[in-house]
Amino acid sequence: MSSETAANSGPRLRRTLTLWDLILYGVIVIQPVAPMSIFGVLSNRGHGHVVTAILIAMVAMLFTGISYGKMARAYPSAGSAFTYVAQEIHPGAGYVTGWSMVMDYILNPLICTIWCAQQAHDFAPALPVWGWKIFFAVVFTLLNIRGVKTSARINAGMAAGMGAVIVVIFVAAVRYIFGHPHADPEFFTRPFYDPATFSTGALFGCTSIAVLTYIGFDGISTLSEEAENPRRNIMLATVLTCGVIGLLSAVEVYVAQLIWPASEAFPNVDTAYVHVAGRAWGPLFAVVGFTLLLANFGSGMGAQLGAARLLYGMGRSNALPKSFFGAVDEKHHVPRNNVFFVGGIVLIGSFFLSYGLGAEMLNFGALIAFMGVNAAAFIRYFVRAKERKLWNLIPPLAGFFICLGLWLNLSRPAMIVGSIWMGVGIAFGVWKTRGFREPLSFEMPAE
Repeated sequence: MSSETAANSGPRLRRTLTLWDLILYGVIVIQPVAPMSIFGVLSNRGHGHVVTAILIAMVAMLFTGISYGKMARAYPSAGSAFTYVAQEIHPGAGYVTGWSMVMDYILNPLICTIWCAQQAHDFAPALPVWGWKIFFAVVFTLLNIRGVKTSARINAGMAAGMGAVIVVIFVAAVRYIFGHPHADPEFFTRPFYDPATFSTGALFGCTSIAVLTYIGFDGISTLSEEAENPRRNIMLATVLTCGVIGLLSAVEVYVAQLIWPASEAFPNVDTAYVHVAGRAWGPLFAVVGFTLLLANFGSGMGAQLGAARLLYGMGRSNALPKSFFGAVDEKHHVPRNNVFFVGGIVLIGSFFLSYGLGAEMLNFGALIAFMGVNAAAFIRYFVRAKERKLWNLIPPLAGFFICLGLWLNLSRPAMIVGSIWMGVGIAFGVWKTRGFREPLSFEMPAE
């Protein structure tokens, strides 16, 4: 039997994932409680217009989701913003996109550590916040070194548990809102638009952070080889996931703004939603706080391993020093050096960044990647297409320019720190690739 025949007869990925399986996966990855952790930061930045910001961000992500879905057709096995941009536009542009992805991967566990530390301190104030930061950074690192993984079944169970908590929140919110009648005729519309506090700059600044609510939807494109009818379902699932998360998030923050008006200061901005839930119904303070702590713990631990694996992929391809970043622990089969490296950055960074600034810096990189994917889709499906259709023109251009506008509305500190990160990375890339004449990879290695 020839080697080719043997290869073809070996085990393959099975196309068993239906459209609803893909949507469920997307919702689990993004998490149905996504806007709760960042609600206080959004409310302060947007002067209370969180619902409007969430919905505007949803429009941007819907257009970007269409572009991701289309590019997944062209590159079904790679499924990376880096690949799309490097192949369709230029390796240099792909490098910029890839370097922004590294920023996202490293900042994700960092902001989860900051949030977990603050919430744990609210539960157990005897240990100061800095002590909890050390605790969570060390625990994330130690668990990842041992190769601890969360199964898909546990993830689905957590998503179901979060869904049940959301239902309880909605019921308690309705009881509270209608149990405290207001004579103000604009009470129910003020979360969308409050003329006393509205400003365009504040709204778009808030929207630029609200993008964090949708981070992770692009992961659906990595399932192209296991999906039924991937040419149709990957794009449809990506768009529908953004829509489901967007509408659910809008309702979550809408009731929160009715319960706790923006004119009232939060006891703690980072854990604002927990206090909102507690006002609606006392027991929810502990329930929601524990739920979000669990969600951020799982997200932070997974994000740290994801960052370590991305750095391993770069080390393996000589984009970073291979002897350090390309090494794998023989016992647990994890890139141990990288787990320690990311853990050190998370620990140190948690003492210098606030949750809000960390979230904006993460979105600095994410929005660059989103712009890159939209540009790649525009080049491939409109500029180079034999037949230029309006459907291939409007979504990528709309997605690109909305993401650009949101990127430009990030705070000045986020722009400065993000620009320094990108500048250092681009300088390293120019040196490493001799002016981008040699390829560098930002691909996540296969399991």
